[in-house]
Amino acid sequence: MRLWYQTFSKFSAFGQYGQALVKMVSSAADPGTEVDIHDLDHGGIADQYRYLEYLDVAQVIANGLRAQREGYDAFLIGNIIDPGIHELRELLTIPVLGLCETTLHLSSMMGSSHTLVSVNDKFTTRIMENVRRYGFASRTTSVEPMRVNHLPKLASGFSDSPEDAVAREAIFEAFREAARKGIAKGAELIIPAGGVVMAMLAHAGVHEIDGVPILDGTVMLTKMGETAVKLHRLTGTFTSKRMTYAAPTGDVLKEVRAVYGADMYPDAQACGYDGRPA
Repeated sequence: MRLWYQTFSKFSAFGQYGQALVKMVSSAADPGTEVDIHDLDHGGIADQYRYLEYLDVAQVIANGLRAQREGYDAFLIGNIIDPGIHELRELLTIPVLGLCETTLHLSSMMGSSHTLVSVNDKFTTRIMENVRRYGFASRTTSVEPMRVNHLPKLASGFSDSPEDAVAREAIFEAFREAARKGIAKGAELIIPAGGVVMAMLAHAGVHEIDGVPILDGTVMLTKMGETAVKLHRLTGTFTSKRMTYAAPTGDVLKEVRAVYGADMYPDAQACGYDGRPA
């Protein structure tokens, strides 16, 4: 089994984030599962801004098409905004899973409520958009911001250097403070709302706050990616191609390709609206 794990960050923007992520994902994968982790050319520096997200999503989508073309069995989006998830489910026939959606669904099996710890106020509004879209507003006690407005500051959370000790502790204290606000509001689980923060906490061995579990969404995404592939193999299907994720077929597909290019929706004939060849 081959999984493509796509971060929405540039590894070099966050110090040892890349190494920590590879270690997490590799330790989570079953023997025989190959997980290739890819970063972006520019992403992660300030992806709380919608225009920058828009620019970076293009590379995520291109990578999803490449993953299917190269024979990967699933495409995993390791960012809490789930950038490009709807476009890729429309384009691809392999399973496409997102960090936010996967973590929220699994959290409902582990507790009745959760708080999400976002990196800053601007990210908070984006997180709540996903929470409502996925139907988890009633289980979300709150979204608590760490107030880290310049995201590369999170790099200090991966550093073991004495010179970074003060900055590192400030990052972890910001997380603890935000998490405790959510706990005080009744949360039974803590979800770090960011793949970089998840990796940072796992790298430091921080898995709970005051006895409340911290969900490692990166591990969850990896394991659910494997499960999705197994289900796909067992049943022959995974993503419904009726309505929401339907690709254009027939005359519409012909016109789309005439206008946008012959390579548009390369697998559309295998995933028409009714699930049959166009």
